[in-house]
Amino acid sequence: MRVLFIGGTGTISTAITKQLAETTHELYLLNRGNRNSETPPNVKTITADIHDEAAVSKLLEGKSFDVVCDFIGFTTEDVKRDYRLFNGKTRQYIFISSASAYHKPLGDYHITEGTTLSNPYWKYSRDKIACEEFLLRMYSENGFPVTIVRPSHTYDERSIPLGVHGKNGSWQVAKRMMEGKPVIIHGDGTSLWTMTHNSDFAKGFIGLMGNPHAIGEAFQITSDETLTWNQIYQSIAQALNVELKPHYVPSEFLHQVGDQYDFEGSLIGDKANSVVFDNSKIKRIVPDFQCTIRFDQGIQKTISNVLSNKNLQREDPEFDQWCDEVIEALENAKQTILKSNKNK
Repeated sequence: MRVLFIGGTGTISTAITKQLAETTHELYLLNRGNRNSETPPNVKTITADIHDEAAVSKLLEGKSFDVVCDFIGFTTEDVKRDYRLFNGKTRQYIFISSASAYHKPLGDYHITEGTTLSNPYWKYSRDKIACEEFLLRMYSENGFPVTIVRPSHTYDERSIPLGVHGKNGSWQVAKRMMEGKPVIIHGDGTSLWTMTHNSDFAKGFIGLMGNPHAIGEAFQITSDETLTWNQIYQSIAQALNVELKPHYVPSEFLHQVGDQYDFEGSLIGDKANSVVFDNSKIKRIVPDFQCTIRFDQGIQKTISNVLSNKNLQREDPEFDQWCDEVIEALENAKQTILKSNKNK
């Protein structure tokens, strides 16, 4: 197959790129070239900004593809542009949506592709829903060969996946763990979540490429392993070889005192909800698909890689101070109430 990835160097797409490079498929990456240093040598690159539609159209003139996938499409403007560029020039267009698009608050923690899409808490998710609606309308009205993929929390070796972190990513939380400081876990840590290693995700994704049964359909691709957030943080602490010192904070409280971190979207509209994904649909279409990397195994590789690469250790003193302030305020409130109870 001749395949074009728009992007191709992110958390999800990097693993797919590497696995495809080991096959006979002809793979092109269209991106600005800022992160192509680790791209396999047999992968072809087209250096361009996808938002410059005229320039991209000229570069792709006369070219057609069996599969086109946009890993960096976030708005209807993005997918409308892709429709103009690739309608009639590809046999399959794959759009990366998001499992955060599923209905919040959830009526049922058991998630299938038929779960209603609605998220009043996160614009990112609403934009993904709008993209899906446009693309499916183009499929229904014009036969545009779209496939929709909804990842959930997918991670790789470059970043530690967490529930609560600052603007610079998750390193500061790991640093707090290693310094023996308490770390904030939303809720009481018992809600259910799923972590999927990007190499596992890639297996299911590649199985959908060129698959005629995937046209006009939506698929979620996640691990079948269900974890509590306590288990997730404990696995991270074990990989760091430190003691976990959790400090539990209600998600709504985090949203109210941490609006600079958009916890309304990332927590209330996503990670604070218990979810268990039913992957039976992807397994029917891709019978060989199976996730094989347990989180406690995958996170060991992530921690090892992050610890050995200084460029992955982005400190965030502002977030660190904010965590201290939140924890101190809650501890003071607890001590005030305990003291009041003793005096009654």
